[in-house]
Amino acid sequence: MSDITLIFPDGAKRAYKRGITGLELATGIAKSLAKKAVAISIDGRLSDLADPIETDGALKIITRTDAEALELIRHDCAHVMAEAVQALFPGTQVTIGPVIENGFFYDFAKAEPFVPEDLPRIEKKMHEIISKNAAFVKEVWSRDKAKDFFRAKGELFKVELVDAIPEGEDVNIYKQGEWLDLCRGPHMTSTGQIGKGFKLQRFSGSYWRGNSEGPQLQRIYGTAWATEEELAAHLKNLEEAEKRDHRKLGREMDLFHFQDDAPGTVFWHPKGWALFQKLISYMRRRCDNEGYVEVNSPQLLDRSLWETSGHWQTYHENMFVTQTEDERVFALKPMNCPGHVQIFKHGLRSYRELPLKIAEFGIVHRYEPSGALHGLMRVRAFTQDDAHIFCTEDQIAEQCLEINRFMLSIYDHFGFKDIHIKLATRPEKRVGSDDLWDKAEAAMKGVLDRMAGDHPGIKTSISEGDGAFYGPKFEYQLRDAIGRTWQCGTTQVDFNLPARFGAFYIDDHSDKKTPVMIHRAMFGSLERFAGILIENCAGHLPLWLAPLPVVVATIVTDADPYGEQVAAALRKAGIKAETDFRNEKINYKVREHSLAKIPVMLVAGKREAEEGTVSMRRLGSQDQTVMKLEDAVAMLKAEATPPDVAQG
Repeated sequence: MSDITLIFPDGAKRAYKRGITGLELATGIAKSLAKKAVAISIDGRLSDLADPIETDGALKIITRTDAEALELIRHDCAHVMAEAVQALFPGTQVTIGPVIENGFFYDFAKAEPFVPEDLPRIEKKMHEIISKNAAFVKEVWSRDKAKDFFRAKGELFKVELVDAIPEGEDVNIYKQGEWLDLCRGPHMTSTGQIGKGFKLQRFSGSYWRGNSEGPQLQRIYGTAWATEEELAAHLKNLEEAEKRDHRKLGREMDLFHFQDDAPGTVFWHPKGWALFQKLISYMRRRCDNEGYVEVNSPQLLDRSLWETSGHWQTYHENMFVTQTEDERVFALKPMNCPGHVQIFKHGLRSYRELPLKIAEFGIVHRYEPSGALHGLMRVRAFTQDDAHIFCTEDQIAEQCLEINRFMLSIYDHFGFKDIHIKLATRPEKRVGSDDLWDKAEAAMKGVLDRMAGDHPGIKTSISEGDGAFYGPKFEYQLRDAIGRTWQCGTTQVDFNLPARFGAFYIDDHSDKKTPVMIHRAMFGSLERFAGILIENCAGHLPLWLAPLPVVVATIVTDADPYGEQVAAALRKAGIKAETDFRNEKINYKVREHSLAKIPVMLVAGKREAEEGTVSMRRLGSQDQTVMKLEDAVAMLKAEATPPDVAQG
């Protein structure tokens, strides 16, 4: 048997007999390592510790404390949960149970619905199973044996899963004690490796293989971590996220609401609309300074336009379509791109006009399933801070770098410092030739390298197969105050769409040339970005963004005229302010305006009126500061000035 060469994380290369297992290899290095090992990784792919190693590759022995082990902990935890459910509820069928972000789920076919009291019972049973420390053992069965076994148990969903495995592929069965399941693997060495850092969280309904016409199932979600301390930290983050939920804060701050008559569409209240308009005003100023021209394109466009763009063929299921009495078919635009190409084409364009930057705050409509809708974060109608840059091939790198500089400065103004830029490459379902895709991806990989060099504090990576159907893209992911990641901005290089519409410019040799089209959005969806902002600052919006920055409240009726003077001084300085002269105690007023997340309260009583001062209370603070009125106004004016305006 020929040798294989394995490369270790420190770069060392060693030869081994083909077929050596991970456990044998670890034991040969050190018995202490073998005791800690739970799996191996070959060229980044996890495998069971007992699997034979048949090929050369980069090898890493995975211990339970390694980051790679977390996926295995969650996978194993899902199997133990399935065993616990079947032990407690005989006759329940186990279907599919994948690892997901921060945890796992399993779908079950059960005659009676689960009830909340079942979660602690299942959890307790899981601890019992884990304490037995049963070994995970993989067996390879024939398809017929697997189907006969699961059919005899009444596990008909498993029979269907075996049928779906391609002929010639192994049917892997994993046992943990007496219980077993169909599974691709890998797993750790035993159930005891899971530990105690897990918790079952909730039930939900689901459908077999996501088909709403198929059998209805019951799903149990859980979270699992390497340690109990990590679990506690995660649960605390979930509590904090619940407090920051923009839907809850939106009600308390009276910003917006949703209702069934218009699913996935926002009803903006005056204060919410004020915040929305501040975001637009900010972006409009920034775009003006960057040389963009603002346009507006139609909401309804004929089907033929969407066929030319490729959206009809690749995005039709997400489009809202209507037919008029004269049998013309129109679609509400899901994107602004085709409209912007029409504006570019209107008139003869010269290379001297390039790059031409066309921007629009365009309202788009995209069909999202009802179950996917989530407040401002997932809607069916939203506004994009959209722009398209028409340029030459030679200008691609420069324009992408300019967009990156612009994008990072915007996120900095809104307090986002931890940013990850991903290059998403060609998807399986796409338009355009491979040559054009090669050209676009090569340009963007060069730009990504430049970004990483220019901004060493920013993480960059490549996400294979996640590009748009018409071109590769940069995705900007922001980490918020409690560690969650949100994807916001995108930059997409498109060689396809202008050519499909016959767009051209005249070059310096008087020849027609097809422009490159760079799609870019900074906020992405303004609705979603507003939701992210609200959650990031827990409703404590900075003064320059707050819909109502200041409330002037009086302690006694005699101070009301002075309160009006205070409010007038604020308004004269360009600061929106309202007054609260109700016959209520000041503590009641403070509580009410704190719940509504008003950033600043200026309180005036008889003494303040006599001395020309105000008592300033900041949201979230018990302290108050007495200041001269003119000093308070000057301070608040500086804070209420948008950062781009303050920087000049």
